[in-house]
Amino acid sequence: METRKRSILKAVIWNFVGLAVMAIVGVAFTGSLALGGGMAVVNATVGLTTYFAYERIWARIGWGRHA
Repeated sequence: METRKRSILKAVIWNFVGLAVMAIVGVAFTGSLALGGGMAVVNATVGLTTYFAYERIWARIGWGRHA
């Protein structure tokens, strides 16, 4: 089972990757750094929360693991 710290670190690192990608896409589509950046921050916040919860749920499921 993963530790809580490991799950948090994985979620934060993945979130930074997603934040960068979403900011680039947001600016490309809107032409506005403020609007694209705002979209990226909202997306990152929602994504971090849901990813962390998803990982913690799967950490408790033993199916498909080898002992």
